[in-house]
Amino acid sequence: MSWHPKIVAFCCNWCAYAGADLAGISRIQYSPDIRILRVMCSGRVDPALVLKCYERGADGVMVLGCHPGDCRYIAGNEEAQRRVETTRDLMELLGIDPRRLLLEWISASEGERFANVANEFVDTITGIGPSRGDHDADH
Repeated sequence: MSWHPKIVAFCCNWCAYAGADLAGISRIQYSPDIRILRVMCSGRVDPALVLKCYERGADGVMVLGCHPGDCRYIAGNEEAQRRVETTRDLMELLGIDPRRLLLEWISASEGERFANVANEFVDTITGIGPSRGDHDADH
């Protein structure tokens, strides 16, 4: 069997999660390698939480939130931007390729965009390869 990446997607409840839901309702295909976790705001995704994903075997992490100016919590997506930048710095220090972390803005009406972003990120991670050398071929 060929290797498939394990991708965790932290999705803002109000926008990106609704976009993922719209993709499903609209039957827009996206990779089954994505595991969606709903968070109230993308700004709540802490660097330690992202690093824990890699520690637990994730090959990539997506943080998906509301477009700038549309955050239900006023500036949560700006906080997400800062946290992702900090996380990428930490990843580099730990020897984890920072391309394994993606931040994107997706609204509730962008089901097709959600699917495209997800599929492109899976392609990127597939090109980079497993994050750890201990993956089984069937994961």
